[in-house]
Amino acid sequence: MNAPSLTFKSIRARPVVLKLKRPVVARIATIAEWPLVLIDLHTEEGVVGRSYLEPYTPKTMKYLVPALHDFGALLQGRRVAPLELYELARKSLHFVGYQGLSMIAVAGLDMAAWDALARAAEVPLCVLLGGSVGPVKAYNSNGLWLQEPDAVAAEAVELRDEGGFQGLKLRLGRPRLRDDLATIAAVRRTVGEDMALMVDFNQGLHLGEALQRCHAIDELDLAWIEEPIVYDNLDGYVQLAAELRTPIQIGENFYGPRDLHAALRRNACDYVMPDFMRIGGVTGFMRSAAIAGAAGIPISTHLYPEVAAHVLRASETAHWLEWQDWADPILQQPYAVRDGLLHIPDRPGLGLDWDEAAVAANPPNI
Repeated sequence: MNAPSLTFKSIRARPVVLKLKRPVVARIATIAEWPLVLIDLHTEEGVVGRSYLEPYTPKTMKYLVPALHDFGALLQGRRVAPLELYELARKSLHFVGYQGLSMIAVAGLDMAAWDALARAAEVPLCVLLGGSVGPVKAYNSNGLWLQEPDAVAAEAVELRDEGGFQGLKLRLGRPRLRDDLATIAAVRRTVGEDMALMVDFNQGLHLGEALQRCHAIDELDLAWIEEPIVYDNLDGYVQLAAELRTPIQIGENFYGPRDLHAALRRNACDYVMPDFMRIGGVTGFMRSAAIAGAAGIPISTHLYPEVAAHVLRASETAHWLEWQDWADPILQQPYAVRDGLLHIPDRPGLGLDWDEAAVAANPPNI
């Protein structure tokens, strides 16, 4: 598909901090406020590409916003060709490194560039990528944190009914194993045997704990066990993946497609779920999806459900979309979820437009 030629003009990046309806309570952190960096990529032709970043901690935005503005100065006057901008932006930060905040900033630029290109072509991003507009299977990941078993079970019903979901993710890693087991049992009683249940330890265990706990839940018919140990302990993941019958899911901490390739080469996991700000935006994800497709490994997504829906429609081994509505308060038209499916709107690009009143009402305190 031929997209109109666009010329890069500037970038506007703005920090916003939102209050979470259900605060994150995980083994490694408690988060009540959710930071976002809103990105507007302006072109000489008047097309504006939009994306956002979710960098977890508000103070991180003090470094990301200037980096994005630096990209604006660096790339001014260049053609909006996402693959080329991706490489130029990465090389401009070569001496800082290709991971961490460098990759996160590049990912924000990349997602906005793809959005601009699809808007100029007047097609949804999934169509520009070679796919089609349609529904995407999603699970609800908006809650089920480390609360008491009965509270988690009651919330599971709420989350199921928010969009007719057929998959839910609950977090594990309570001080006592028996409390994790009681929570899984309580959720099963309330949502039934047909619900796909994913569990996530949020990297909260050392390898010894992981071996004990993962074996203890290995016969509970879980959809996957996610990140029981620190993300870069591939040796540990190799051992867990070899010993467990429940699939091991990792990937939200892959910095670029090479990390994904290294994990698959080591047989360190059964599933992968890249995060867009770490994997490298749309460009990084599509390159990763090609690797996963060649290996026959199911690929899911982490956060950024709007971008996720489009790329999964163009991915060979598309698996699950992680649904979180944490950015919805600042969107004019959030995506809709019905019958456990996220429905891509038939709008150009990602179809993201900011609710400026909501943006103004949620300034950061950094």
